[in-house]
Amino acid sequence: ARIGFATPELLWQVLTAKRWELLKVLCGAGPVSIREAARRVERDVKAVHGDVTALLGAGLLGRNADGRIEFPFDAVKVEFMLHAA
Repeated sequence: ARIGFATPELLWQVLTAKRWELLKVLCGAGPVSIREAARRVERDVKAVHGDVTALLGAGLLGRNADGRIEFPFDAVKVEFMLHAA
């Protein structure tokens, strides 16, 4: 699977430091509740819920049949080009 962003700025708007930390914790963890994800990153459930919503919208997280969230990929590769003006 490949997920693209129109600009690097949009990538960094979606993939903030806190969201990257959340993805790292969820990578390989299997399905978890948002409450469990918040516990693992030692953050407020409401804040993690907002981040999960953004990551679901970007396609970086998924939900399984019972509503738990999961990171559905084996790895993440971030790549972009910077061209001279």
